Amino acid sequence: MKVLDEIKPAHNAPIPEAATRNACKVCSPLGAAMVFKGIQGCLPFLHGSQGCATYIRRYMISHFREPVDIASSSFSEDDAIFGGARNFEIGIDNVIQQYNPEVIGVATTCLSETIGDHMIGMIKDYQENHKTDGPPLVHVSTPAYTGTHSDGYREAIKAVAQHFAKPCKHKKPYLINVLPPMASCADLRYLREICRLYGLVPVMLPDYSSTLEGESWDQYNRISPGGTPVGRLEQMGSASGTLEIGHQPAYAKESAGAWLESAHRVRKETAGWPIGIRQSDHLMTSLSMLSGRTMPKEVEAERGRLVDAYVDGHKYISGKTAVVFGEPDLVISMAAFLSEIGIRPIICATGSKVKKWSEMLAPEIEDGVKDIHCMSGVDHAKIKAKIAELKPDLMVGSSKGFPISKEFNIPLLRVGFPIHDRFGAQRQLTMGYRGTQILFDQIVNMMMEVKQTRSEVGYSYI
Repeated sequence: MKVLDEIKPAHNAPIPEAATRNACKVCSPLGAAMVFKGIQGCLPFLHGSQGCATYIRRYMISHFREPVDIASSSFSEDDAIFGGARNFEIGIDNVIQQYNPEVIGVATTCLSETIGDHMIGMIKDYQENHKTDGPPLVHVSTPAYTGTHSDGYREAIKAVAQHFAKPCKHKKPYLINVLPPMASCADLRYLREICRLYGLVPVMLPDYSSTLEGESWDQYNRISPGGTPVGRLEQMGSASGTLEIGHQPAYAKESAGAWLESAHRVRKETAGWPIGIRQSDHLMTSLSMLSGRTMPKEVEAERGRLVDAYVDGHKYISGKTAVVFGEPDLVISMAAFLSEIGIRPIICATGSKVKKWSEMLAPEIEDGVKDIHCMSGVDHAKIKAKIAELKPDLMVGSSKGFPISKEFNIPLLRVGFPIHDRFGAQRQLTMGYRGTQILFDQIVNMMMEVKQTRSEVGYSYI
């Protein structure tokens, strides 16, 4: 015991910079699993240890409050040494027998990637050994050490598009592909609704708006009903255009939208996550270009009410500062929105390692980023240190920021993934003028509450 005490580091000893303390990200296979949950009849399957599947199920169930089944090849110590081919075959057989899925989405974990299991070869061998018409196996490589949950999400979208999209010479003018960011179920429903108002029929990839927020069941469904049918995914090559939402495709090696454009000549339109008037305007402009229609009157009315709310609430939030943290798509769009309403996003942090992060943020924020701390590839410990230094008025991000919020007595607006300490995350609307209105009201009310609670006057009228 004496020897152990001698080598034990002091309580206040600094932790090496290479160490991650409370990561500001989740693993890549989780993002892939969310995409697979957005396909009708699809069951996610992780090739790796059972603990990975359990961890992902726990995170998704706590956020969406729905049952989530994720299969696993359940590596043992021997499999980690000799390979998991046998486990993969047995696992797929069991999944087909017990779930009868229409699609199996196969994602890899750190363990299977590290030992070098050749997934494409294993899938080919399995299909050759099982000549019956089994479900298609869609593979995506998602080692967590090369990316985050948002990276796995985007890679899975591309893998699904590449697997199912069929070539078509004659494009359907009303059909468009919609590739959303890792948004809520309410956001996905909103995108479908807004497309239809413009006279467009969307092929949504993914669409987990029903599978991860379903209705009450009379009996248990092993695979939740809903999701985009395979038949629709096969039509992606015949769409007249692709609407790719989010800033992440801008720095991805090749996004799904870019691949559809090069492989199937489907015109690509991009728009940032539509939070705020400017970014929502961009979305509506893209839909107008794809449909040939002007903004519908009901959407125009929503915009007008939002402009009026900006005027009414400006005095409560002007000059405030904020820290925004989470996946890159959301951080960029939330920072742009905060800047638009008069709140300076003095810290913009993501756990993803994004090249030229400050250059991506600069055009989205009024007056640029000279005074803004653009933090890429960081954990919550580094974010906390910067918050202690700058003392912002507001925190915007997932529920993982709550301990920091509590310690510094800073209100936390919960957005993104995961939200584990509040109810209704799957119904949180952020997109468009309607979603922006909800977020704006929340922020104004949070700042009003701070004024009430911190004042000795005891305001009942503000």
